[in-house]
Amino acid sequence: MLSHLEDVIGKSKNGLISYADYIGLALYHPVNGYYMRESEKIGRSGDFITSSNVSDIFGRIFSKWFAGHVEINGVAPAVCEIGGGNGRFAKAFMEEWANHSGDSLTYTIIETSPYHRKLQREALGGFSGFSQESGIQSVRHFKGLIFSNELFDALPVHVVEKKSGILMEAMVGMDNGRLFEKLVPLKNEEVASFLEENRLFLNEGQRIEVPLAMGKMVREISRSLEEGIVATVDYGHTAEEWMLPERKQGSLRGYMNHQMVNDVLAFPGRMDITTHIHFDALVNEGEKQGLEALTKLRQDEFLISAGILAEFEEHYDPNPFSERSRRNRAIRSLVLPSGMSASFHVLLQQKGLRLGADKIFP
Repeated sequence: MLSHLEDVIGKSKNGLISYADYIGLALYHPVNGYYMRESEKIGRSGDFITSSNVSDIFGRIFSKWFAGHVEINGVAPAVCEIGGGNGRFAKAFMEEWANHSGDSLTYTIIETSPYHRKLQREALGGFSGFSQESGIQSVRHFKGLIFSNELFDALPVHVVEKKSGILMEAMVGMDNGRLFEKLVPLKNEEVASFLEENRLFLNEGQRIEVPLAMGKMVREISRSLEEGIVATVDYGHTAEEWMLPERKQGSLRGYMNHQMVNDVLAFPGRMDITTHIHFDALVNEGEKQGLEALTKLRQDEFLISAGILAEFEEHYDPNPFSERSRRNRAIRSLVLPSGMSASFHVLLQQKGLRLGADKIFP
């Protein structure tokens, strides 16, 4: 990966590339990109864990919730999941589906990683209605549910910092085989427009990530969706929260072997790179593209409203390794304030439907 980066940077103007270009290569280079490599990334043996890999209950609750929308609100029985990872969410979703709906379900996963596409085929090949596509552009006139879990936080971002009263963009260069960061005056008009439109006025010394790729993804989702619901699960901040003093250094970071790495230039292609997303900007761009925001809830609030507590089995089991005990521990981790759900939100949007606040949880 370093040799490829050296070639790209060497051919770039002034020997510098944006963080967005760097992250795009580090994560998605077809051969050496982190997500493209043949290695386990999710779970105990990987670098990070997602809610869907804590327990199958996460996928099953979403399945029951969506089955209610199909039955009561007439939403088409089809799911398009963007970035399906190892397929565990899809497997739990489809296994649970038969328990709550008599409708045949089609389930398409959009996945760029060859490694994850292989894992998905191994896990889901026996399910009728399952298919894969390499890009959201292949899906058009879709009706149903478009779902993603930690998609937007893995998209490339630009990095901006205010220094001596001037907006600067952090760029990436290379010297003697080592990557370095350099601040240059901001010239990217799209980046400047994003900050202005979303009222993100930086204080001196503050830096922030600008997710232009997020807007492009929202536009593609809207082009693909003719009628249905968009459910986005991710972690991030509102515009007001981004301005708090504790956010002064932004949120760009890496994860490797479940350890946070502050220097995202340290292990290109060998670790995950992530940022907190801009929820207000995501909602605003959605509205521009015809995606009406229904609600944004903390993940634990969504799961409780969707009925996860009904799955909790109260009676004591002395065996901590029993299926019942494991299931109950997973539910606790997903709903307790100290669990991971407190950091995540579920954003629900609609297009071509007329769901009100009273119909979000059928």
